[in-house]
Formats: sequence, C-alpha cells, structure tokens
Amino acid sequence: MECNACGATSLAPRFDHVRDPQSTEHFQIVRCEACGLGRTTPEPEDLSAYYGPAYYGGRHSFTARYCTARRLRLLGQATRKRTGPGKLLDIGCGDGSFLNGAKDVGWEVTGTEIGGAAELSKKIGIDVRDSLDDTQERGPFDAITMWHTLEHFRDPRAIVEAAKRQLAPDGVFVIAVPDAAGFQAKVFGGKWFHLDVPRHLFHFTRDSLDGMLRRTGLAVERWHHQELELDLFGWLQSALNTVFPQPNLLFQSLTGKPPLAGPTQIALSYALGTALGPAAVAATAVGTLAGRGGTLIAVSRLG
Repeated sequence: MECNACGATSLAPRFDHVRDPQSTEHFQIVRCEACGLGRTTPEPEDLSAYYGPAYYGGRHSFTARYCTARRLRLLGQATRKRTGPGKLLDIGCGDGSFLNGAKDVGWEVTGTEIGGAAELSKKIGIDVRDSLDDTQERGPFDAITMWHTLEHFRDPRAIVEAAKRQLAPDGVFVIAVPDAAGFQAKVFGGKWFHLDVPRHLFHFTRDSLDGMLRRTGLAVERWHHQELELDLFGWLQSALNTVFPQPNLLFQSLTGKPPLAGPTQIALSYALGTALGPAAVAATAVGTLAGRGGTLIAVSRLG
C-alpha cells in the first residue's frame, strides 16, 4: 500500500480495533513512517452505508451560526487583498450553511455534495454539483474551501490536484482537517472522537498535509490550529469515550441522533461532560497556543 501524500510504502500499525459508533464495526489505522499520514483499513467498498441520517441528522445544530461566522472571518482574512468577494467553491458543502453565509456577504458560490446533504443545500438555493468535473464551467475560483472533507475522499491527493486546476492564479485554497498529531490524538489514541472511522479514510498531520500540498504545487502561507467548538467537543467526547463502553453518547444525544444507550448512561454522560467543561477549555487553549490543537487549517496558494 502506497502513502497517498508522499508515495512511501513503509506503513506501520498505529491504532487497532477503532470502533465505528454507528455500525459498531472495528477498523485499523496504519501510519506512513515517512510523513505521518494515517489511513483507515480495511477501506469499505461501499461507503454509502456509513453515512445517511445517522451521520447527517442534526449536524452542528447548536453551533451552526458561530461555525459559519468564524469560517467567513477566516476566509475574509485570507482574501483581504482582494477588492471584494469573488467566486467561491466549497468542496463537500454539506447542508450549505457556509455557502449561504458567503452568498449573503457577496460571494458567487458553488458547492459539491452528494446524497441527502446535497438536497439540503439545494433547498436553500445553493448551486450544488455532484463532482468537481461539473464545476469547471463556473470557474476559475478566487477561493476554494474544504471544511473537514478532504479526509473523506478515497484519493485526497487527486482531489487537491483537480481542485487546484480550477483555482484562479491569485486564488486561495483553504483546507481544514482533524490534526492526527495534535494533543487530543496523542492523549486519547484510538478513542479520539475525530477519528470517525471509516468515514475518515485518512488522518492528516501538519507534515503530511504540507507535503501533499507542496507536491501538488500549492504553498501554505498560514496555519491555524483550532476550530473552537470542534476542539472543545473533541476533548469532552474523547474523555467520555474512555469511560463509557459505547462511544460518542453525548454527541449522538446533542445532535438528535438515535440513542445508542439507555437513559442512565446518557444522563451520566451529560453530567460528566459538564464537569469536564473547564478542563476542556483549558486543554483547548494549551493546544492552540502550542500549535497542536484538534484541528489543522492550511491556507495555501499556487506555489
């Protein structure tokens, strides 16, 4: 098996028996010894069975507005030299919240998405295409974003290369992924909330993401190491995963997904999660300051 980021063939086991909270199946994560990129094995032939309502239902329901505002602020910082908003492509746009916010501030928006999430975007008037091949007529794009979607693709390097071909010469490419070399991943190992196997097929470190971008002709001009609600909840839910036999109980409950345990365990997860809140805030601050948070955001341009 060849590393998707650097092409090396020396892969070593990192985490065994990582449990998918939806299917209850177990997967292994192997790690490239050259660049650190992790990969989920075995890779299911049909990934559609691992998505659907159990994945999308109620996603970001209690933080959607804050998440959109923060991402728009980051995009604004990355494009501050422009005279105004231009054309924006969001790869894996989900329910369209980010693109809807971008449209409201003047961006001409296009997204890619499939399945039920695409229908949610279309319902709010977003131009959603099935694939990058279908977006070429709308480009070139002044900004392309991938908010926690790169890790879902079977061939992330090919996706980056295809997207780069649609980037305007002075455009910006923003990619956010969980940081598999951050403090959360180090502390919690195979119980880390943001592993999310097998939907996350790849697990990026700063070195592996930077190397992949350089090899595809992109140069990172700025790194960010936090998405507040994702980092905070990553600490809380990962800690709870070390206590309860069923993973992600609090997340499933907060986002309105089908219960995976009885009311007693769910109540206990709320109580313990509340008690751990101050520690999660402190851990998030430390991880951010050290550049080892739960999230990596690379702001890149054509090299």
